[in-house]
Amino acid sequence: MTEIAQLRPLPEDFKRALAVVAHPDDLEYGCSAAIARWTAAGREVAYVLATRGEAGIDTLEPEKCGPLREQEQRAGAEAVGVSTVEFLGHRDGVIEYGTALRRDIAAAIRRHRPELVITLNHRDTWGGVAWNTPDHVAVGRAVLDAAADAGNRWIFPELIAEGLQPWNGVRRVAVAGSSTPTHAVEATAEGLEHAVRSLLAHRSYIDALTDEDPETYVRGFLTGNTQAVAERFGGRPAVAFEVFGR
Repeated sequence: MTEIAQLRPLPEDFKRALAVVAHPDDLEYGCSAAIARWTAAGREVAYVLATRGEAGIDTLEPEKCGPLREQEQRAGAEAVGVSTVEFLGHRDGVIEYGTALRRDIAAAIRRHRPELVITLNHRDTWGGVAWNTPDHVAVGRAVLDAAADAGNRWIFPELIAEGLQPWNGVRRVAVAGSSTPTHAVEATAEGLEHAVRSLLAHRSYIDALTDEDPETYVRGFLTGNTQAVAERFGGRPAVAFEVFGR
């Protein structure tokens, strides 16, 4: 019988973390139980979203959908102890990887000066089964690059003129939703309850996605994901991450 490779605890030797993803609900589906754990322990976590998710609901026009999903994202963040939520204003569904996106994310890293940066799966697929969206791929890849860009004064020097000094303090980038995780963060019962409330805040999106009772759907999804990691984390429900850095 093949031994299952165990995940290491993600080091929690940080004071500030910055989560950068493409859409409202990306973090709630991906890793909010871990974020709830960190904020409960007194760590600062801020959110930066590339879009407002305005193209995410087929039955709702973007000009109405964007403000609604922004409001729901702020509520979802509040449920896990996050008060700072920023939107970069890129167009949902057609985010382009490139220097403009890298610059915006590098600027956010310089503003918030985190030791840990969090993002979502940047690879082509989810576990080799489902095709990933171009937005996730572009943003995740740009986050990995921008973590280095933020510390180099000669890349995007105009940021210094805007008052954003280089920040070379990012020690790790943690990627949620990776099919090749290396680390995990325990999802305590309390943290999972906060995560459930956080995802439930995205009610308009969930209602458009499934006919199932929203709480039943959310609780089943999040519990199933954290339990699936437990086998590789000493039997403890957890959120898995692929960690890059030192």
